[in-house]
Amino acid sequence: MSDDKLRDLRQPAAATESAPKITFPCDYPIKVVGDAAEDFTASVCQVVLRHDASFDASSIEVVESRNARFQSVRLTLRATGEAQLKALFEELKATGRVHMVV
Repeated sequence: MSDDKLRDLRQPAAATESAPKITFPCDYPIKVVGDAAEDFTASVCQVVLRHDASFDASSIEVVESRNARFQSVRLTLRATGEAQLKALFEELKATGRVHMVV
């Protein structure tokens, strides 16, 4: 391999190596992690429904942590754009119950 093909990993990647773009609309899977509680899943669903009226809650998968302290709610919603996803993530975090949205 020639030296001009090597990139110095200590330097940030060039703008041409940005993250892949998402084509909207699309089915968009997310995982919401928060403290385990009986109403955590319902709370997440209420927020998601405000951002995707066609959301089907039957697709939800709930996984508890090993010691049952946290819950992970996995779901798929219909994403229509980056603004929708950003607003959804912000509202989920603003509940004070969500630790992470992936």
